[in-house]
Amino acid sequence: MNIVRKDLDQNNAIVTLRIEKVDYAEKVDKTLRDYRKKANIPGFRPGMVPVGLVKKMYGKSVLADEINKLVSDNLYNYIRENNVNILGEPLPNETEQKAIDFDTQEEFEFVFDLGIAPEFEVELTKKDKVKFYTIAVSDEMIDNQVKSYTGRYGKYVQEEVVEEKDMLKGELLEVADGKVNESGIKVQDATLTAAYMKDDAQKALFVGAKKGDVITFNPAKAFESEAEISSLLKISKDAAKAIDADFQLKIESITRYHESEINQELFDKVYGEGVVSTEEEFRAKIKENIQENLTGDSEYKFGLDAQEMLVAKFDNLVFPDTFLKRWVLASNENLTAETLEEDYPKMIADLKWHLIKDKLAKVNDVKVEATDVEEFAKKMAKAQFAQYGMIGMDDEIIANYAKDMMKKEETLKNIVDKVAEEKVFAKVKDAVKLENKEVSIEEFNKMFEAK
Repeated sequence: MNIVRKDLDQNNAIVTLRIEKVDYAEKVDKTLRDYRKKANIPGFRPGMVPVGLVKKMYGKSVLADEINKLVSDNLYNYIRENNVNILGEPLPNETEQKAIDFDTQEEFEFVFDLGIAPEFEVELTKKDKVKFYTIAVSDEMIDNQVKSYTGRYGKYVQEEVVEEKDMLKGELLEVADGKVNESGIKVQDATLTAAYMKDDAQKALFVGAKKGDVITFNPAKAFESEAEISSLLKISKDAAKAIDADFQLKIESITRYHESEINQELFDKVYGEGVVSTEEEFRAKIKENIQENLTGDSEYKFGLDAQEMLVAKFDNLVFPDTFLKRWVLASNENLTAETLEEDYPKMIADLKWHLIKDKLAKVNDVKVEATDVEEFAKKMAKAQFAQYGMIGMDDEIIANYAKDMMKKEETLKNIVDKVAEEKVFAKVKDAVKLENKEVSIEEFNKMFEAK
């Protein structure tokens, strides 16, 4: 086999593979002999089918398969062994590729176009500047988190007098002409909350009532939708549309949710026993947790800004645009040329960043170790628990959850990519000049709105 590369310019090359009979004949013959042993053709005993017949039946497809395999293996071996940094995948040349006839040819020539990545070096100095925003933790943020915890770790208490948000339970009976309708709707253990009523007058009938009181009200006036009436009366939505009668509710229980007091019991529920012992320490711990989460946001913003700076820094990189557009269209059947033209600038920016990131990783000898992946997975697990207010989870629980996450191939790949990117950004952070600025959470969020 003969492989010849012809460079058209710094980003485009043509590779020609010439295949002679000696390159494939032995493998084709071996495959056909194997076919002969296994072929089950009427009129012939197994293994006794004439070679000529096997060749006639299977020779062309076997030859084509072997040639295609030879081309693929040798082309990619050439690219790998010669360190050709290609973009996309090789494409058949549209002008120099000659027609192939497996019936008559013994020698074959295949011509491929290659898109070559631009050559460049990344050197960062303190002349390169990137902003780093530190988000200030305000008293309001701490107060809101305290309120979130007191609400989350509160408890239900039985009361004697009704307030608007209380949950009431009792027997519900349909009324007709001021009396209980014995053949009407009856619901045992019905539950309702006055706060959900749309009508203030109906709501006022309940607020201030006491346990044991009987309240007469009209569900059709009290509630806004048939779904609410249906749920209360345990009837279908269609039946609920026809309801206009009054009902009596004998209040059997009044349940009210009381937020937790700010005390040792709350501290222990949030952070574990004995970790925090005063309200001052509690608020300090909350501030620390908020700051930790906001640091992640600051790092994320730094990554975006560093990426933007680096992509702009190498704005003069040249790409094989014609080749890339052809390759993208060939790889995406549902993509139109018009859509590609619209999306292409963003695609090139992403590709440029990918090349820069890989170059930075290589220059700085960035390696992703198993321990890095495990720690990042634990961080992700901890953040997910924190979203549901589950702070201070046991280390073993976090570790097991992280292990389950890493069992998913796609998740594991994303984690590895994120770890590598974090390490690259850490190198960038050390190399450039950071322009530190403290901002409020509102100012920080507006930066993303502008995008």
